[in-house]
Amino acid sequence: MTGIVVATTNVGKGREFQEILGSVAEVIIPDNLPLVEENGATLAENAYRKARSAADFLGTVVVADDSGLFVTALGGAPGVHSARFSGPQGDDASNRAKLLEVLGNATDRSAYFETVLCVYSPSDSVGEARYFHGRCDGYITEKESGTHGFGYDPVFVPAEGDGRTFGEMTSGEKAALSHRARAISKFKAFLAEGSQ
Repeated sequence: MTGIVVATTNVGKGREFQEILGSVAEVIIPDNLPLVEENGATLAENAYRKARSAADFLGTVVVADDSGLFVTALGGAPGVHSARFSGPQGDDASNRAKLLEVLGNATDRSAYFETVLCVYSPSDSVGEARYFHGRCDGYITEKESGTHGFGYDPVFVPAEGDGRTFGEMTSGEKAALSHRARAISKFKAFLAEGSQ
């Protein structure tokens, strides 16, 4: 079975990669990767920075992603700053609290999650990195609901769902709809094509 190195320190992300790719590849998550400053202007830039840094450090092909929540009423914020929305030392809970606070009683609560996955080899140039995209439209609730998932899951209701937040769904239910699952699934299909 092919080994896929995933550059992430996020346990929730690692679990999603494992659940989706586990049937076609062994997911390897190193614990000694150098920190990467995620200061790119786009998700693709940040995914590339993480993948390239890890690939150069390990000397092997690496997959990395960057994801963001884009809220219409906030002009697309938090966007690429989603993980640090409440500040450099913020966590998931403080990010959600700040989001609900700044949205207040806004009537337009539409939003979408987007993920960009970058596959990078140490021998690649910038133009040769491969990208896979996933998106999930929905809206932001007025209060948190659910304890599953991570990040903004307890305040995001996917448009294609049944009215529950990602935080109220099982991992399988979320995987059928989520942005990251869609990007990883495209990568999985790419791996399957390459093995034929």
